[in-house]
Amino acid sequence: MSLLRASHRSRRRLARSVLTLAIALAAAPAVPAVPALAAANPSAPTPHLDAVEQVLRQVSPGLEGTVWQRTDGNALDAPADDPGGWLLQTPGCWGDPSCADRPGSRALLAKMTADIAGATRTVDISSLAPLPNGAFEDAIVAGLKSAVASGHRLQVRILVGAAPLYNITALPTSYRDELVGRLGDAAGSITFNVASMTTAKTAFSWNHTKLLVVDGRRVITGGINDWKADYLETGHPVTDADLALTGPAAATAGRYLDTLWGWTCRNSGPFSAAWFAASNGAGCLATLEQDSAAPADPAPAGDVPVIAVGGLGIGVQSVDPTSSFVPSPVDVSGNPATACGPLPLPDHTNADRDYATVNPEESALRALVASATSHLEISQQDLNGTCPPLPRYDARLYDALAAKLVAGVKVRIVVSDPANRGAVGSGGYSQIKSLSEVSDVLLDRISAATGQDRAGAKATMCQNLQLAAFRAAPGDTWADGHPYALHHKLVSVDGAAFYLGSKNLYPAWLQDFGYLTEDRTAAAQLDAQLLTPEWQYSQAAATVDYTRGLCSA
Repeated sequence: MSLLRASHRSRRRLARSVLTLAIALAAAPAVPAVPALAAANPSAPTPHLDAVEQVLRQVSPGLEGTVWQRTDGNALDAPADDPGGWLLQTPGCWGDPSCADRPGSRALLAKMTADIAGATRTVDISSLAPLPNGAFEDAIVAGLKSAVASGHRLQVRILVGAAPLYNITALPTSYRDELVGRLGDAAGSITFNVASMTTAKTAFSWNHTKLLVVDGRRVITGGINDWKADYLETGHPVTDADLALTGPAAATAGRYLDTLWGWTCRNSGPFSAAWFAASNGAGCLATLEQDSAAPADPAPAGDVPVIAVGGLGIGVQSVDPTSSFVPSPVDVSGNPATACGPLPLPDHTNADRDYATVNPEESALRALVASATSHLEISQQDLNGTCPPLPRYDARLYDALAAKLVAGVKVRIVVSDPANRGAVGSGGYSQIKSLSEVSDVLLDRISAATGQDRAGAKATMCQNLQLAAFRAAPGDTWADGHPYALHHKLVSVDGAAFYLGSKNLYPAWLQDFGYLTEDRTAAAQLDAQLLTPEWQYSQAAATVDYTRGLCSA
């Protein structure tokens, strides 16, 4: 979700050095072709994860194990009769503008309930305010009742990030009481921590993760907020995606949440940046994952390699003192083209070395883009930021994308329909007025990289780019007349590796978390179930499409 949308609608819901590296990577031999649904192989090459890991060890080595970590032995958590069921989509009604049947939403809620019902020790939930409501809350309550009925005593943390002033609407005490009341006798077997937090009001930083971690062994994460009004009880549901995973990467998510809860516990109070409530006389559980971690399973969950990676936004930690990252001169001075407004905030995205060291996810996503050798698909709410007050865009990301286009890599970008833009800033699910805002920046960055004039840069771009506003079905709107809103945070490269999480590609200084996975079986499932139907309907709203010779940029 866009950065300032939280304040408008929360109630309802390396840059020439990097460019040089990206071009060099693009010239590397392509990833060897393998059958789309080949079995995962633990000894298979992982060039994309390797490239990302190399960058992370330079930028944020001191955060390994708590904010980022590479692990093997994971499995994407799908039912035996549905191998692609690890991908959880809302609403899941591709091709039907009435969206009368929503199998994706049902599958997500059922998975939430089942995972929580299987808890034996801990349940960790994080989201963006407001607190989980409607059928999302129902799923949590049903799962907790089932776990307690199986004889387990649980520790449960629920953390939401709140934009300034919206702590008022996300009251931990009220929500704790509501859950206790709904659980009845089962509440006696559950210790709750509920909190709402804002780490830096003037720098617009708060928790933006969407995580459900059970026993440090299972996790659901992605872009989906637990909001009934935007996702469930509406004729124009937000299109979004999560993944379900089991294995050691889930424990990394728990340790990451320990970091956020550590800050929250230290900063809780009536007039502070965090509000907190507990049940059964408990204190603030700042180290829940660390304290309750179970012994390692004797056998790995699977053979999927994963990099878990998050960011600390602003206010939690100012710098990784062990970092060897040296930004380019442009990154130090800032890029004038990204500045916004007469009184912009400091440009942490483009000109803050210390910020980069404690937000490794941003470097990871740029490195993932730079690792593409043949094709790259991006499905995002936006690429451009909430301007003012934030920077217009991430210059190093755009430079990496420009390098891919120059190198002949086929790039597809789908963003939320600009018709979702709110009346003020990013009051809706888009913060641009036109797709030309994206293509214009790409033209500028290609021209700067190659020395081409605008006509030459346009020819380069148009030979390799697809750019479209999102559609989920035929026509420009849902059946109720509202435009299609997209909330994906997805980057997929070479049909081999992908990122799914809560981190947007546009400037936003929030706490976020997600997973980079390199597995051709999973990438093929992602393509078949999401990327292919998305383009099937969105191509009608394309302004650039190299396959049709369309280039109205």
